[in-house]
Amino acid sequence: MSSDTHKQLFKKINPPTKLFINNEWVDSEDKSTFEVIDPTTEEVICKISHAKQADVDKAVSAANKAFPSWSTKDPLQRASLLNKLADLIEKNASLLGELEALNNGKCKCAAIGYDISQSANVFRYYAGWCDKLPLGEIVPSENGFQVLVTRQPIGIVGAIVPWNFPFMLTAWKIAPALCCGCTVVIKPSEVTPLTGLYLGLLLVEAGFPPGVVNIVPGFGNTSGEAITSHKDIEKVTFTGSTVTGKKVMVSAANSNLKKVTLELGGKSPNVVFDDCNFEEAVDGAAQALFLNMGQNCCAGSRLFVQESIYEKFLASLKQRVSNIVVGDPLDENVNKAGESGKIVNGPLVNKLQFEKVLGYINKGKSEGAKLLIGGDRKGNRGYFIQPTVFYDVTDDMTIAKEEIFGPVLSVLKFKTLDEAVERANKTVYGLAAAVWTTDLKKIHEFMQRVKSGVVWANTYNIVKYNAPFGGVKATGFGRDLGLSLIHI
Repeated sequence: MSSDTHKQLFKKINPPTKLFINNEWVDSEDKSTFEVIDPTTEEVICKISHAKQADVDKAVSAANKAFPSWSTKDPLQRASLLNKLADLIEKNASLLGELEALNNGKCKCAAIGYDISQSANVFRYYAGWCDKLPLGEIVPSENGFQVLVTRQPIGIVGAIVPWNFPFMLTAWKIAPALCCGCTVVIKPSEVTPLTGLYLGLLLVEAGFPPGVVNIVPGFGNTSGEAITSHKDIEKVTFTGSTVTGKKVMVSAANSNLKKVTLELGGKSPNVVFDDCNFEEAVDGAAQALFLNMGQNCCAGSRLFVQESIYEKFLASLKQRVSNIVVGDPLDENVNKAGESGKIVNGPLVNKLQFEKVLGYINKGKSEGAKLLIGGDRKGNRGYFIQPTVFYDVTDDMTIAKEEIFGPVLSVLKFKTLDEAVERANKTVYGLAAAVWTTDLKKIHEFMQRVKSGVVWANTYNIVKYNAPFGGVKATGFGRDLGLSLIHI
């Protein structure tokens, strides 16, 4: 598709570009804006109102005003609104997929089939909990006394969303908060704010009262810091880098000791034993890394393959990766390939990430990793990078230690289960891990010994709205999804 076609599509969708506060679209107080770039064309899509401290203050004030009535609203009425929102998300799935492709670079078919569909499911799941939450308990005490333990909505929740799954992670953050009767101030990423802002239109159409959800796009050091340091916000939920997560904790502590949930970086081990289902493991290894162009916090970026099948596995993996389709995320043929089951990749999200990933590729080459496939940009326009696989990687190489967040896979050889577990745990992160084997005893031992919040067996990237998701170590604490996060 041409640059003009992208521009025409954006004009047709005509998404909001202002702040969403108290169910109204408003300019920022100082009228400042920032540019949003189409990663496929490298051209400016539009300018977005830039929220700063004064704007976040207005959003928090609106959320504060809405909290008493929303928190005491009949739970079935809250559930009805969440279900209406889910219906509208599904109704607008194609439009939201196109907007995600324009702004984020992920292929439309992937956005609709995964991000948008899961978002609707998340709202429906928490709608179902609105009138069923365990709100308290009675604890017997001595001398005939009883202790009544109650659970109440915490207040205003500040949510800060990353750029890799913009719409879906917005749903992850706000659905449980709304279910519990909390109001929300949310900051979409300055890189990918468009679908988050479009949600404001759907909230109004669904009938959510003013002030219940407020959307304040901006940068980390402007609207982000204003949220984490605001003394009227009682909880912050953040997904992003470990470096920024530490800043969020400091800001939260220095303001009002607000509760914090952090889902941060990862360098996930994906371990393949020689008794695996071979073809499934090869396909799983490719899917584990190249989903969303590798821009995935739980990407299986460290692929450990047992030495007895190492050479055979490399040959099959190379063939599998060579079949990945890379192209315009709105192109009809690219999306048909995705719908047929092929892995499809669009561009990386922006120039900064593009250059960062190319830097890691060069680092891999210079440190002696062997290149199996890829290793360069694709084409001369757009932030496209060839799906890249390095092999004979060692644990001390930069590409084996640092989170790359791009389509770069490191393959490492191992001999025994003990060695695999020890090396899998040799990272500061602990979000996800996977094991491929037909030996059930081996699966259970690996799951017990690997230090990871999520462990998959003979599969990868299965994330369900009714199961908790999160990590340990420098990946953060707290959980998204499931029921357990309700009390975190």
